[in-house]
Amino acid sequence: MKSIASAPGKIILFGEHFVVHGTKAILAAIDKRVTVTSTFTENKTIKVNSQLGTIEVPISSSHEEVKSEFRPFVYLAEFFSDQNHSGLEITIDSDIPIGVGLGSSSACCVSAAASIFGLFDGFRHKLGILDEVGAILDLAIDAERTIFPDTSGADCTVCTHGGVIEYPIKFSEMGNLQSDIRISFDLNLLIANSMIPHSTKRSVEKVSKFKENNEERFSQLCDLETKLIDEVNLALKNKDLTTLGLKMSENQKYLEEIQVSNDTLRDMISSLKEISLGVKITGAGDGGCIIALVSDENMDKVPALLGNDKECFSAKIRDLNGLVRERLEK
Repeated sequence: MKSIASAPGKIILFGEHFVVHGTKAILAAIDKRVTVTSTFTENKTIKVNSQLGTIEVPISSSHEEVKSEFRPFVYLAEFFSDQNHSGLEITIDSDIPIGVGLGSSSACCVSAAASIFGLFDGFRHKLGILDEVGAILDLAIDAERTIFPDTSGADCTVCTHGGVIEYPIKFSEMGNLQSDIRISFDLNLLIANSMIPHSTKRSVEKVSKFKENNEERFSQLCDLETKLIDEVNLALKNKDLTTLGLKMSENQKYLEEIQVSNDTLRDMISSLKEISLGVKITGAGDGGCIIALVSDENMDKVPALLGNDKECFSAKIRDLNGLVRERLEK
């Protein structure tokens, strides 16, 4: 039996870091995906294949005993271990750059949770699960917390639901998503990779330290971020790209103040100001990617401004699919 599922990467348009401390954030799925294939094997092992390498451990292994990059998948296998005593092979195929703030780990956790879930036909009925997507999302967040204990769950949420969402999410009594933001136009963004790997954990710890040392100012910044996101929602509704760009640059000032920028990111942002309506860090910062609101006619100017050592691509932000459970083969 084989189960296949895929999930998109993401960008944080507004609210990174502050969302961990209770503010709202706006996130969007991007058109780069992770596909995970899971299958039962006769071996009494959990085998994980990915571009980071391969591990194979006994099915009795604890996720705490393996390297952090493989921990979520062993955790997921553990979760289902009492449902079946066969071995499990998990293969991860990703076109999302790793460690640059585009949701690689979240997309992996979501697609792996869905893929493995699909192997266990009776699991949903046994536990009385009515909302299978919700159960997969909760499981994916728990899996990601084996690497990032302080994750807000925002990244896994947008990787699951797709589109553009405001987080924390709200649901109707019928279970329908209420906090998705419908965009009736293509929002063209440039994503530029600084090529500097970053540590989300270190960045989150840095912000927590800033908060401890500057409690009053950090509270003010959270209030400013909440107000900014309300203004962004209105700008998106009105297709007001000028205001949207200004709010991106305003958000970047807050990220500078909480000290998650660096000279390379500042230079990249400065280089793109002349051809963009707004530029900011997306994700944890200290490396990774920036995003810029750039018109199509200016896209060809980007390589000359940033240099050939930076990876750049455009992304159209709209109502992209989230989790897709592609097929189940016997």
